[in-house]
Amino acid sequence: MRLFLQGIVLGLILALPTVAQPTSFPTADGYRGIWYMNQPQPDRFKYKYSGGFATYPQQHVPMAIYAPAVNKTFFVYGGKTGDENRISNMVSYYDHATGTVPRPTLLISRDTNDTHYNPTLSIDSQGYLYVFCNSHGAGGTGGAKASARDLAKSFIFRSTKPYSIDSFDKVYASNFSYSQAWAVEGHGILWLHTRYDGNHRRLFFSTTQNGTDWAKPSPLARMASGSYQISWANKDLVATALDHHPEKGGLNARTNIYYLQTTDFGKTWTTASGQKIDLPLTDTNNPTRICDFEKEGLLVYLKDLAFDAEAHPVILYLTSKSYKSGPTAGPRQWQTARWTGTEWLFRNAFTSDHNYDHGSLYIEPDGLWRIIAPTDPGPQPDTTGGRIVVHISHDQGKTWETTQTFPLDNGRNQTYVRRPWHANDAFYAFWADGNTLEPSESDLYFSTKANQVFRLPRKMTGQTAKPEPVNP
Repeated sequence: MRLFLQGIVLGLILALPTVAQPTSFPTADGYRGIWYMNQPQPDRFKYKYSGGFATYPQQHVPMAIYAPAVNKTFFVYGGKTGDENRISNMVSYYDHATGTVPRPTLLISRDTNDTHYNPTLSIDSQGYLYVFCNSHGAGGTGGAKASARDLAKSFIFRSTKPYSIDSFDKVYASNFSYSQAWAVEGHGILWLHTRYDGNHRRLFFSTTQNGTDWAKPSPLARMASGSYQISWANKDLVATALDHHPEKGGLNARTNIYYLQTTDFGKTWTTASGQKIDLPLTDTNNPTRICDFEKEGLLVYLKDLAFDAEAHPVILYLTSKSYKSGPTAGPRQWQTARWTGTEWLFRNAFTSDHNYDHGSLYIEPDGLWRIIAPTDPGPQPDTTGGRIVVHISHDQGKTWETTQTFPLDNGRNQTYVRRPWHANDAFYAFWADGNTLEPSESDLYFSTKANQVFRLPRKMTGQTAKPEPVNP
């Protein structure tokens, strides 16, 4: 009975929003990414996935946002500050006017290298930054000093000044994972996230109008043993694409694609055709399902969601035959699903050699589609990431051509290419690198729309520094 009551008290503590006084945070002397692996395999591929995961996972979005009011791209990542492979939630920016970055601000460190604790970012209409410091369920995997209670703590920090990373208020404390928060003009922030029910991943959303008072989370999906989701926003439209995890196999059996959207700040949710949906989703056979890959025996790895000029959604994803690393799971087929206004149109794109080869989809105002992803084998083939390739399509994904391969032959695979929200041409994609077969150093990079690559400085002597051009 005593342990039961202690569990109730802990749950109440973690569920209560908490507001604290503003705090100044330390800065790091450079940009160094975190290395992480998950689920060892007894073969030469070693892990289900692994590598430099400063910008992992795809369920954390956005991780970078361009702010035109100050001509800066703000970004967050999972870094390390010393020799120990211990994760820190970092926030910084690239100043487009000066071409420099400051020393990154360290908001919180954890006694783990689990990159499910990586942060995400939002910026409201007044310019205040929000950093969502996630947890991995109710505890994740920590170091010797970490307790489940410590690792279950999740926080939202709000900058005390617009467009500033100098000091923050802690405006929310609870337990949440996989944050995806979108500023909706005239309303506030709509926050999609995950809360665990045992090992089941349940999807929720919450809203705030003033940045400090957050509505009680509302359930979005409770299908089978859980779901992952990806999302994006376009003006007042916030959309999410999600999978489901069957009761048998769980997350390693992830399959199907479902689509939901809202245009009224979460009051109502509909399909792409406008059919109103009652929440939460509980049955895997429901009107939001746009494809049934489960009956084909295929796994689905959601990658990105974008909108065309008509605000029609396009979902980027990969299908596979197994969750394990190695060529026997192939072909790993990249595909797109585009809403035409009347139906979903599915098209194959290209293949790559790992389920966790993650990239981003860009749809330009002139109709050009661009995917930036590590789809070529890297120094560690058939493992996470590889060499980054720029693919373009002039016919809405019917055909694709390769226009650029980034020349980063430093013995490490490139991983998790992320698209900034409202991406500026000078900071167009953001990612990290790492050796996928053994722990290694990890650098962070960004590229321009014209495919020039820059490395963020590992070690800084001054308060600001210019990123190093890799392919000048």
